[in-house]
Amino acid sequence: MTVPSHVGVIGGGRMGAGIAHAFLLAGASVTILERDEAAAAHALAALATTIDASIARGTSEETRDDLVARSASTVDMAELAGSGLVVEAVPEDLALKVQMLTKIEAVVSADAWLASNTSSLSISSIAASLSRPEHFCGLHFFNPVPSSTLVEIVRGERSQPDLIDCAQQWVAAMGKTPVTVNDSPGFASSRLGVAIALEAIRMLQEGVASAEDIDAAMVLGYKHPVGPLRLTDMVGLDVRLGIATYLHSQLGERFEPPALLRQMVADGKLGRKSGEGFYRWDD
Repeated sequence: MTVPSHVGVIGGGRMGAGIAHAFLLAGASVTILERDEAAAAHALAALATTIDASIARGTSEETRDDLVARSASTVDMAELAGSGLVVEAVPEDLALKVQMLTKIEAVVSADAWLASNTSSLSISSIAASLSRPEHFCGLHFFNPVPSSTLVEIVRGERSQPDLIDCAQQWVAAMGKTPVTVNDSPGFASSRLGVAIALEAIRMLQEGVASAEDIDAAMVLGYKHPVGPLRLTDMVGLDVRLGIATYLHSQLGERFEPPALLRQMVADGKLGRKSGEGFYRWDD
């Protein structure tokens, strides 16, 4: 089983460009849909950068020209009409995701598959607004996509078994490992990852240890590749806060966002993308 010959990606940010790159290396042609021409151009440039990196690392047997020739970005949803799969990768806003997926469902063929890269929102809740909910599942990629080896496949209440089987094979074709979970708040990865991150933030808030030492304890003691506070900076404190707020509403007090997290987001200290979070980022 190979990936679909043409894959559409809604949203060309860091995650969207990474998802497009993963499918591109697996042999698909990809088209990224963005909100305006400037964003579309930026998304295509970001994808070209990841292509160059993959060529430099020797992770693709194809030439740069071959990969670039199968890459495109657009502001016209109709250009995704021929996609066998469309992956939504817009911000973690339920209404926005529903809006984009219902629009694209009306454009693609009746046998096309749809997926969301949501890291916490209910797949079944999103599917409830679709005409073909059985053709929809979660494909949760991890940041940074090119170097991450995991994709979490989320089975909604009405996701067709054939879709889940196909998704597992797509992930394998991308050289990544699929983990399949039933739809539940935060799935498996976000639920566990956010729980650790929130406790690390509470420890920092309470003066238990410095951010560097809290992270070192997890990296050296538990062999995590990166500590929970540095990872929160990489993900974005605003993203963490949004997920924690949602999980708090669904799972109770153990996911209540710490005051320090709320304050840092209010102060614009969002992590790597703003230049400052629990660490300073010069890049």
